Amino acid sequence: MDGVLKIKKLHSDASLPRRATRGSSGLDLFAYIEGQGGWVTLQNKPMLIGTGIAIEVPQGYDVQIRPRSGLAAKGIIATFGTIDSDYRGEIMVTLYTIGQDNSFKVKHGDRIAQLVVGKLADIDIAEVDKLSSTRRGHSSHGSTGMV
Repeated sequence: MDGVLKIKKLHSDASLPRRATRGSSGLDLFAYIEGQGGWVTLQNKPMLIGTGIAIEVPQGYDVQIRPRSGLAAKGIIATFGTIDSDYRGEIMVTLYTIGQDNSFKVKHGDRIAQLVVGKLADIDIAEVDKLSSTRRGHSSHGSTGMV
């Protein structure tokens, strides 16, 4: 089954990732929160939130956890993360709030992040003594006029 993202529920009531629409590039990830009434309160200190699932990424693919734009607009941030093809543990999402007095309640089953799958580039790496020159050269952040 090459090219298939295999998903295992670690709990019978965990939610499988799914696309919100046919045009969605990411699969929604859902919070799996046991106990404490099925919710936790986020603040500006990063907190790991479980999803209740584990995945098997096929060789040659890249899987990333990305923030949801709707939550980011409210000041709730999911950190970017990469899931390697040999990892078999629970998918965890690091969430936190931005803003000094911002807090947010995450409930069991809430959509908390996106899982985005991409094909890896098959690329070789070579150490060289010199790189080709460009007009931009060594100019850094904002040097193209886009600050």
